[in-house]
Amino acid sequence: MKAAVGDQVVVASAHTDVPAREGEVVEVSDDGQPPWRVRWAEDEHESVYVPGPDTFVRRQE
Repeated sequence: MKAAVGDQVVVASAHTDVPAREGEVVEVSDDGQPPWRVRWAEDEHESVYVPGPDTFVRRQE
């Protein structure tokens, strides 16, 4: 899975009462492969993120 700066990361929730987690990719390596630095929408904090099988990338247009 690859990402570019500005793409949106969406992490699906395993529980119906918990919303998906969303964030913006703010830093990637030269090839776009993980890990990425993501700014999370719920509280604006940034973390280094390695996506799992519950993650998809919404490409920036």
